[in-house]
Amino acid sequence: MRARFVLSEVGNGLRRNLTMTIAVIITVGVSLALFGVALLVRSQVDTMKDFWFDKVEVSIFLCNDNSETASCAGGKVTDTQKEQIEADLQSLQPLVQEIYFETQQEAYERFIVQYRNSPIVDSVTVDALPESFRVKLSDPTKYDIVASAFEGRPGVEQVNDQRQFLERFFQLLGGLQAIALVIAIAMLIVTVLLIVNTMRIAAFSRRRETGIMRLVGASNFYIQLPFLLEAAIAAAIGATLATGGLILVKAFVVDRVLAPAFQFTAFVGWDAVVAIAPILYITGIALACLAAFLTLRKYLRV
Repeated sequence: MRARFVLSEVGNGLRRNLTMTIAVIITVGVSLALFGVALLVRSQVDTMKDFWFDKVEVSIFLCNDNSETASCAGGKVTDTQKEQIEADLQSLQPLVQEIYFETQQEAYERFIVQYRNSPIVDSVTVDALPESFRVKLSDPTKYDIVASAFEGRPGVEQVNDQRQFLERFFQLLGGLQAIALVIAIAMLIVTVLLIVNTMRIAAFSRRRETGIMRLVGASNFYIQLPFLLEAAIAAAIGATLATGGLILVKAFVVDRVLAPAFQFTAFVGWDAVVAIAPILYITGIALACLAAFLTLRKYLRV
């Protein structure tokens, strides 16, 4: 009987404040959708980091006839110097996983492919590009070990770490993620305030019923339970809408637009959506119930 009464009160409350309930559902859905997108962006950044950091290389560019650095004062790198550099790289195993020597001709061919649509291709010759060692590390974060061993030594013009360029890109993505997260948090705050106002109106419109329940000795929790369930149901529906929006973003934006256009990188899988969905439900329902509980403590005191 008690459970039936509580459920009937929940249904009556949702019908009485239908407009406010719809507003809560939409607001919760939008705010949680933004929150979910921010989490999806974070997962995407982590996926791209794992994908690219596993492929980054350290490039050791060797001196050629056009080099002007102090380490190239002796002229073009000699065969002896190249052999010594390769031997020193071998000695750094297992940190150094793979070593690939790129000749000037190979560097020129790669340059033509990379900049085939640029007018600069016509002004570059084979002799203008340096030979280099392309080094893949087992741990890209330990680039400093390689840099300290080879920077400034005779025959080496410079040492470049591809990870430095990628980190700038990921910092930009991190900034976009932070902006999305700030907007999502702002929307969640708006949602909490809307739930507070909805609970105030609901408590005022049902003050006669709650007064009767007080007279018959109902506990605070029993009086508040229908209101809490109303907030939880509205939040759950909003979280369902947000999850649906997240699924659409993954299915259409990521899989059909971004992935075909940028095939050189990895994108988040459905496991990320599955992991984020429970977070949306828990966050939405917890915030709604907390806001309702704190409001009802003031307006439904026994």
